[in-house]
Amino acid sequence: MATAVKIVELRVLDGPNLYFPRPAVKLTLEVPGWLRAAPATVRTAGDRLGVASARTPGGVNSQHRLRVAARIAATVTRRLAVAAGARRLAVRARPVEGGRLVVAFPWRRRSAAEALARAAAEALGAVLRRSPERVIAELAERVAAADPGEPPIVPDPDVPVIQVTGTNGKTTTTRLLAHLVTEAGRKVSYSSTDGVYRGTRRVRRGDYSGFGGAGLVLATRPDIAVLETARGGMLLRGIGVAHNDVAVVTNVSADHLDLQGVHTVDQLAEVKGLITRITRPDGWDVLNADDPRALAMRRHATGRPWLFSLDHRHPAFREVLGEDGRCTTVLDGWIVVLEPGSLRRVVRLVDVPITLAGISSIHAQNALAATSAALAVGLPRRAVARGLRSFEMDPERNPGRANLFDLDGRIVVVDYAHNEEGMRGLTEILQGLREPGREIWLAIGTAGDRNDAILRAFSRQAALGSDHLAIAELVHYLRGRTREDIVERLRAGAHEAGEEDVPVHQDELAALRAMWSASSPSDVIGVTALSMRTEVFRWLSRRSARRLSPADVKRLVRRASRRPASAARAR
Repeated sequence: MATAVKIVELRVLDGPNLYFPRPAVKLTLEVPGWLRAAPATVRTAGDRLGVASARTPGGVNSQHRLRVAARIAATVTRRLAVAAGARRLAVRARPVEGGRLVVAFPWRRRSAAEALARAAAEALGAVLRRSPERVIAELAERVAAADPGEPPIVPDPDVPVIQVTGTNGKTTTTRLLAHLVTEAGRKVSYSSTDGVYRGTRRVRRGDYSGFGGAGLVLATRPDIAVLETARGGMLLRGIGVAHNDVAVVTNVSADHLDLQGVHTVDQLAEVKGLITRITRPDGWDVLNADDPRALAMRRHATGRPWLFSLDHRHPAFREVLGEDGRCTTVLDGWIVVLEPGSLRRVVRLVDVPITLAGISSIHAQNALAATSAALAVGLPRRAVARGLRSFEMDPERNPGRANLFDLDGRIVVVDYAHNEEGMRGLTEILQGLREPGREIWLAIGTAGDRNDAILRAFSRQAALGSDHLAIAELVHYLRGRTREDIVERLRAGAHEAGEEDVPVHQDELAALRAMWSASSPSDVIGVTALSMRTEVFRWLSRRSARRLSPADVKRLVRRASRRPASAARAR
């Protein structure tokens, strides 16, 4: 007889997660027995368990049947826990793609929770053909006899914690915030996709934007902790702290879809919004009001609202200020903070280097986010203004994020753009730096763990924003795809924008060399460096490329602004 219920995955989440604001078990099940059972069998099992919805079980293999199975799974798990000695247990169950369902519940002891999960899966299959009372009684004895195991290890910080998430801008905002804390004379440690830092010193190299990075940061005993918090870590292990004092959401756009059960941007937003659900009640949730999905997180956020927007007339501002919230925006060229009944100037936008003299809207939003979070955590306004004026987009403080050089009269921009919105931000910078009559050269590459639509949109935006497009292969980031497949998808996106002839180079450095050779002085060259970022910087240094200072950028922007605003090319 085929297995009625099969465990696909039993995952122990060590921190707050998609299902509960505390450690939980996520049990993913295939339930073919329930999907294929006769309606009378489902009704009988449901009646014995007291699940009213099972009286209308739906057709075989239908979504309605799967929803009924999810309700029955939650009931079985809850009753099994109580029979094993728990006073009560919160259980959530919901259908997911592929005819599967997820059952989740909080845990206090790891081994006992795993035993309950396995027993719940077995019980769910058995109650199709046996008395639920007898099945639950038998399996409850096994669960009660299990070794309890270790308690959760998620830290509940005793220092202020700022968490930063979003699709783009997480790392830049995190680094800028760390700089602002330092400028205020406070000790800071932070985690990011590049490592764990104590002040400006990296103490761990690697991607620490997940659960483990949070623990390493807090172990350094900073005055303030800043945690870059990525989607993957939240889904695979949970959030690395029990609470935060400030949560920052930079934006939400299409990236890393069709991975770990996240298939749509709305589902991605649900994951990103998790950090706003563990903010302390007297803390602040800093949200990008220019992003509808980020703005919508206000509904479930547990902290006080602090919005930021490039539009000082944003319609949500009035409502938030009426709730005694805060707003950060740009007014008359200044970054300003709006409070109920007052306005405070912070710094002129053009004097904030990461905004590249104001031409980069995505980095201007990062500056607004960091300003909001820094003030929300209690840093003095003057220190924040000083830090905003002194943080530059150079290879040391913010490697791979709009690093600008002058190479033989050409402007070179090294950036990490890896999705459509990131590419839109990069091409905005390239166009903002191009003086009249000059051309934009752009080499793009990205990892293979994006779906076809994201890859095409990424390259389409690159083609629309440049005069000469090339592809740089990232052979170390294929992630399940072939080299040929990635190139084909990127070329397809460029073709949608009217670009027919897109050369391919073996890596980012080869692409940069080719563009430098083919371009002319005063042209603008962009390269999305990832795997060879260090080699690109080294090559630029050997060629005596000069880093562009904030004063240089202002001069270039003034020179470029002498032409009418237009797209890179008419398509």
